Amino acid sequence: MILLVVHTIIQYALPAHSKVVSLYNTYVFHPFQSIRNIVFSIVPFSVGDVLYIVAGLALVYVVAKWIYYLAKFKTHKHKLGNSLLLTTIVFSVTYIFFILGYGGNYYKPSLTTHWKLDKSQWNRDSTLEEFDRYLIGKLNTYATGYRDAPFKEIDKNARAYFKEYTDSRTKNYGVKVKASAFGYLMQHFGIQGYYNPWTGEAQVNKYLPAFMLPFVVCHEMAHQSGIAAEDDANLLSYAVSTLTPDSVFRYSAYFNLWLYTHARLRRADSAKASELRTTLNPVTLAHLDTLRAIRRKYNSDISSYSGALYDGYLKLHHQKDGIESYNKVAITAWALEQRRNRKVVEIP
Repeated sequence: MILLVVHTIIQYALPAHSKVVSLYNTYVFHPFQSIRNIVFSIVPFSVGDVLYIVAGLALVYVVAKWIYYLAKFKTHKHKLGNSLLLTTIVFSVTYIFFILGYGGNYYKPSLTTHWKLDKSQWNRDSTLEEFDRYLIGKLNTYATGYRDAPFKEIDKNARAYFKEYTDSRTKNYGVKVKASAFGYLMQHFGIQGYYNPWTGEAQVNKYLPAFMLPFVVCHEMAHQSGIAAEDDANLLSYAVSTLTPDSVFRYSAYFNLWLYTHARLRRADSAKASELRTTLNPVTLAHLDTLRAIRRKYNSDISSYSGALYDGYLKLHHQKDGIESYNKVAITAWALEQRRNRKVVEIP
């Protein structure tokens, strides 16, 4: 009964009251995130990965018990009922900790709103083509200074850039990424990285190509800063990476933004998209070939199923566009470029 009341209060208070979300952001998430990072940064591996493995094994054990109890229903019906009740309680407590540890961030105002970005002048045809050209120009400029940087260097530099270029309350103790132990599986699932809402750790697929890593690392650090929406995490990653003097980070940001923007342009005007693609430099074209080869190698129904599950998860948590929200960054990044005049980016 108590758990039901807590669930009801959380589900009502967060979506309906912005002041509650603001208090949660200031007095719950940020101090908790900083503490978690101080504690778990001591451990060289991902504690979150271990928790998921343990949880998976526990789930298999519980389901096996239910099957056994059903087979012996007459003599084990009370045990089945007790097990179902206990499992419900465990899931309810786990969900409450999810909301307190991170989930409340889904109800914050978007970065677009917080930064007062104007998207009203965006045009599906002309602006999309214009921004695609802009990104290609940036890629052609920074490709000459691009180099593959190791994971540890990218993590170290990304932390430094978050300290210098954001006002994140977690920037001193709350941002740090780890290479996930699930790297190989993440390839098959099409996952680049993930944030663990219970441990506060950010994990990245260590098998990602080096040119993707800076943007993905900053994306996961955005989640550690309290940015839950995926399009906002992409936008903050782009904003930070392109403020730095680091050509490795700038190139990765422009490359990832071009992927989102060009995909939109290809759907709107495939002929124009093909024409613009021919103006890319040889380095970027080689990187596109690398991504294509990876997708061919790991392409399977598994990634489609995992995408559908995550789409449902996002829609359940106040993200109406689901997994499609990722590519909204093409519009918000364009709006950011229209009014860019600040060194420090503010985080709600």
